[in-house]
Amino acid sequence: MCKSTVLVVATVGTSGSGKTTTLEYLISHFSANGYRVGAIKHIHHEEFSIDKEGTNTWRYAKAGSEIIVAVAPKEIDIIKKTKNELEDLDKIIELLEKENLKIIFIEGFHKLIAKKKSVLKIICAKDYADLERTLKDTLPPILGVTGLITQNTDELKFGDIPIIKVPQHGEKLTKTIKEHIENQEKS
Repeated sequence: MCKSTVLVVATVGTSGSGKTTTLEYLISHFSANGYRVGAIKHIHHEEFSIDKEGTNTWRYAKAGSEIIVAVAPKEIDIIKKTKNELEDLDKIIELLEKENLKIIFIEGFHKLIAKKKSVLKIICAKDYADLERTLKDTLPPILGVTGLITQNTDELKFGDIPIIKVPQHGEKLTKTIKEHIENQEKS
């Protein structure tokens, strides 16, 4: 991936740990404050398609089109048929970088993102055992821990990683992310 001015922040954790809630808070905060925001969501279901059987776009794909663009008055959808989506994450990020975004938030893709030092990570966990499993193969930078774990602890840190209850203390995460944006703009 090339050096860019867009910041990439990922929430990683198991299903039901609080990733979507955390990203919903962050996306809402940053977009309300004038930042251009993009999001990438990993969907594990093999047969998932946003396209629906019988629609014109579905028929184009069935006929062999690898990329279909659906244009409506208030939305543009790009449907790309792929054999292995995991190999395409960097390409997807590069595609979004062209949209003049300030932040790209990613939900999931833990195995791909865990070792990337260029991606800021927020760990979402249900409990301490879940947190330890998720952290096991995850390299820094880690901005914080959030998710369901925050409902059952008064701890403020796990090692040197802050535990942040979102939305109650979400400003701690937004402040840290803003600092990373400012540092990236300076470099």
